[in-house]
Amino acid sequence: MKTVLLLRHAKSSWDNPGLADFDRPLAKRGLKDAPIIGQVIADLGIVPDKIISSPAKRARQTTELMAKACGYKKSITWQDSFYGGYSDTLIDALRILPDAVELAMLVGHSPTMEETVEALLVGEGEFSIRMPTAALVCLDLDIMTWESLEPGDATLRWFLIPRLVKAIS
Repeated sequence: MKTVLLLRHAKSSWDNPGLADFDRPLAKRGLKDAPIIGQVIADLGIVPDKIISSPAKRARQTTELMAKACGYKKSITWQDSFYGGYSDTLIDALRILPDAVELAMLVGHSPTMEETVEALLVGEGEFSIRMPTAALVCLDLDIMTWESLEPGDATLRWFLIPRLVKAIS
């Protein structure tokens, strides 16, 4: 069995409306929420074997803050196709992972993150999930090799948001 964590980037800033979307940084709240998610990952003992992220500034900042907080020490793959990509793009990135990776994390944007969760859980069908900023979903995949991953192979283990973490801390 494999596991995947899907993280939507933290809250981004709209302070500079002339800034290109790709270059928007995190807002103050996002700068606080990303390490909170990383600490949860560390506390649960589920530090990823591999992180793949969108290179957009807000996703990059989220990934770096979360990775530092959870103690992730390996390299991060910055995947250009995750910015403006589709669920198929993210699923394909999982399919080419080496099988030594047991726990992978993908970091990206709405609506692609929601669509990827939906595809992994049900494939085609009537299902919808909303992931607010810095939402983290943990899915168990009923597969032995990443190459064999198909839509509908996942089971939801848990879903959390920073607001919930703050409320129970």
